[in-house]
Amino acid sequence: MLNISIVVPLYNEDESLPELSAWIKKVMEANAYTYEILFIDDGSRDKSWEVIKALNVENPNIRGIKFRRNYGKSAALNVGFSEAKGDVVITMDADLQDSPDEIPGLYKKITEENFDLVSGWKKKRYDPITKTLPTKLFNAATRMVSGIKLNDFNCGLKAYKNEVVKNIEVYGEMHRYIPVLAKWSGFANIGEQVVEHRARKYGTTKFGLNRFVNGFLDLMTIFFMSKFGKKPMHFFGVYGMISIIVGFTIALSLGIDKLHSISIGKPERLITSSPWFFIGLSAIIIGTTLFVAGFLGEMISRTGADRNKYSISEETGGDKY
Repeated sequence: MLNISIVVPLYNEDESLPELSAWIKKVMEANAYTYEILFIDDGSRDKSWEVIKALNVENPNIRGIKFRRNYGKSAALNVGFSEAKGDVVITMDADLQDSPDEIPGLYKKITEENFDLVSGWKKKRYDPITKTLPTKLFNAATRMVSGIKLNDFNCGLKAYKNEVVKNIEVYGEMHRYIPVLAKWSGFANIGEQVVEHRARKYGTTKFGLNRFVNGFLDLMTIFFMSKFGKKPMHFFGVYGMISIIVGFTIALSLGIDKLHSISIGKPERLITSSPWFFIGLSAIIIGTTLFVAGFLGEMISRTGADRNKYSISEETGGDKY
């Protein structure tokens, strides 16, 4: 196997690619690494693909994959991970804001300190506050939900053992949560390294508010699937039961109150005239709906193709036929 696979997702970065590839090559040769560079063109509309093909002619260690349309960074990373052959896989952005000079340090933390994953931390940033402030909020929320003490989850510069990238699936906006995906796949030895953040030299940022919102929604998805993906009734059933009990308790109280009023000769009052009737009815309906959702989830999880798919670390012994 190669020492290092460098996965670079990109979208409209034709100006930066020649400089980036030359810089990576210089670092690789200076450290005598065997390597490959995987440029994943996420449906660029500029000349990125033509540049990648020209770079491949100059350097056979460069490989390129081009999407027919723009699918997003997660899709590009997922394809890059599936193609990576190196013992250590390093991801970095194509905009030259990540420095290839950081590669040897990240590589050593994987190979010598035995980390499963090492995430870069851009302690000093050159981004506008419209990007840095949402990023800080995002990182704080992710730390709270995941329990992983990283300062910068979304740093594009990361290093992984090869087996890590082969055992996680990245989709949607999940590239922001790769450390979380790794931890919940059994790769808990996660480290961090301060890395240089450079100001953007070419082009414009692809960051937008919609990515920030989608990122938080995907965080909730990861949290739910990791906890209840194979046992949905443990979530829906518990809250459904609580809701039904609350609803029946309200209904029972209204019924007892109605009987008591009749027994003491109070003027007859319809149960439906009380707002508590509708609250109790809503609670019963909601609880029943949650129960049905839980049963359907259990049926899907028990009949799905990946119902018994587990991450296996290693095996020993046994005959092979």
